Amino acid sequence: MASRDGLHAFPEPVDRLVREFERLPGIGRRTATRLAFHVLKDTEDNARALATAIEDVKTHVSCCGICFQLTDIEPCRICADPSRDASTILVVEQPGDLMTLEGAGMFRGVYHVLAGRIDPLSGVGPEDLTVPSLLERIDTPERNAQGVAVKEVILGLNPNLEGDSTTLYLGDELARREVKVTRLARGLPSGSQLEFANNAVLADAIHGRQGF
Repeated sequence: MASRDGLHAFPEPVDRLVREFERLPGIGRRTATRLAFHVLKDTEDNARALATAIEDVKTHVSCCGICFQLTDIEPCRICADPSRDASTILVVEQPGDLMTLEGAGMFRGVYHVLAGRIDPLSGVGPEDLTVPSLLERIDTPERNAQGVAVKEVILGLNPNLEGDSTTLYLGDELARREVKVTRLARGLPSGSQLEFANNAVLADAIHGRQGF
């Protein structure tokens, strides 16, 4: 099968692999072709390891039933860890934000992943996120990690328009409950993403969190 640009004629399996790589975000035709040829030239063991890793991700990884972090066990390792302070929940938008904060090594509570943020222009409301599950963890301690009652909720959403709107909505909901509500300190530049903040900035944001 010839490629779309008509300049080369790849065997059908190679062209199919290029097209699959091209479906990945941020991967254009040229990069997809380089990746396909890397796989083609690599050892069979390495190629099979890549294929197995992709299959395992789709087969064995799901969301934790408590915090909605990606996990291969239930509950996830953070929720199940008795050394974590399950009375303090740090709310983030995506699993990548959780991983970034964990990398800073400064937070010893547990998390809740919203799986997005409120964005009316895109048709995303609170009911499309894991907000009901967060409120249930607070209202019903048995639903929280280790069955512990929640004392503090830290709002760790990204400091941009949608993140701030989601923070305000959650703040209103949590104000009706007997729980302390704080937010990460504004050492995080406005309009930035948690994913790209360095460890020092994240540590300052956690330790300098403010009352909401």
